[in-house]
Amino acid sequence: MAKCEKCGKTTAFGHNRSFSMRATNRKFKPNLQQVSVFENGRKIRKVLCTRCIRTIVKTSK
Repeated sequence: MAKCEKCGKTTAFGHNRSFSMRATNRKFKPNLQQVSVFENGRKIRKVLCTRCIRTIVKTSK
């Protein structure tokens, strides 16, 4: 399933709006990436959204 393992961000739903303002359903999917992360001294593969990856990189410096 499309879900970030850290923050829990999932697919959001909304509408496409055409020029005539007709609403059709659409999905907003999170930008998920598979990343290797060190956790408790071990290397673990996780599926994280790019926002969580950025915060991990910022806090690890």
